[in-house]
Order: sequence, then C-alpha cells, then structure tokens
Amino acid sequence: MIVKTIFRDQVREYLLQQMREGKLNAGQSVNLAALARQLNVSVTPIREALTQLQQSQVIEAIPNRGFFIKELSHEEAKNLYEIVAQLEVLALDESTFDQETISKLRTQQQLIQTAEAPLERINAYMNFHELLTINYKNTVAQQILNDLRTRVFLYEKAFMSDESFYFNSDNQHEAIISAIEDDNVPSAALVLKMNWFLVQDYIEKQLVVL
Repeated sequence: MIVKTIFRDQVREYLLQQMREGKLNAGQSVNLAALARQLNVSVTPIREALTQLQQSQVIEAIPNRGFFIKELSHEEAKNLYEIVAQLEVLALDESTFDQETISKLRTQQQLIQTAEAPLERINAYMNFHELLTINYKNTVAQQILNDLRTRVFLYEKAFMSDESFYFNSDNQHEAIISAIEDDNVPSAALVLKMNWFLVQDYIEKQLVVL
C-alpha cells in the first residue's frame, strides 16, 4: 500500500515498476478509479503521472476510452532501439568505471546467463544496461533512458523468450566488460551499439511475422 502523501512522480515510478514486473502489458488499459483505490490516493496524481508517461510515449490516451499501455509496432521498435543505443553509447563515452562497477557488471552478466525464466533473464539484461550507464552524470538523460528502457522491456518480454538468441548477446556483453577493464571505452561503446542493433534486428523480424 502506498501512503496518501504520494506525489505524481511516485505514482509514475509505481506504474513503470508494474510494467517491468510484467503486471502491466502492451495494449492493457489503466483503470484510474481502481488504481486510486489500490494505492489509496486521489485520481489527480494518477492522471498527472499517466500524462507524463504519455509524453514519454509509454502510455497513450484514447478519446472516450481512457489510458492504455501503448501497443507495440515495427516503426516504434526501429526508432526506440536506435535512440536507446545512441543514448547509452553517449553515456558510456562520458562515464568512468572503477573496479567495483566492473565487478558488478560481471556479476550481472552471470545472472543473465544463469536465469531460469525468460522474465528473470530479461530483467537481468536490463539491469546490466542500467549498470553500464549508472555513472553518467546527466540526470535528464538518465530519466529519458529509464522511460525508454521500460518500452524496450515490453518488446523484449513479448519476443525474447527464445534463450538461444542470447548467445551472441552474451558474447557482446563479455566483450564490453573486457574493453572497459582495458580502459578502452571507445571499443566498449562500439560493441554496445552492435549489441542494441542485434536485438533491434531480432525484434523487428518478430514484428514482421505478426
């Protein structure tokens, strides 16, 4: 239960977390009244949070129907993965890495490889990418990335249940970590970009099949 003093940003983060946990999915409606009862808050901060998420392209408002988690599309996937790749590469280029962060990256990569369920693996994958950019100081860009990764999560949850796909991705993650260890951030950034384009290509092909 969330206390009555909750603000718009807390509701917003709650909704994003529900998406990351697979409890809110693409195309699903958001019932404002039910959510207000569940969180024990008024409808106002919920509406404000949904409006913010609409501006971030996570939510869409359909006249006379309400708010919905935005449907997946081939065009959005192309634009989404390209911008996430560019932002993460920028963040990586402007970050510094100590041994503690590198160790966390290796641990996170092990969690990806040992995950037993698709949702567990996808969350571990997303956490790896968050760790890559955790030292980036631009808070505005970090917030944008956070929103975009939520959309990415919905695509990967829908299409990334095939564990065989992750073989090449795992190799790229290992190459990124090794390049960072060697203090070769430009090489790490190049492999990172390739990693996102690998996933983008796979997702776009899955969308064509639909």
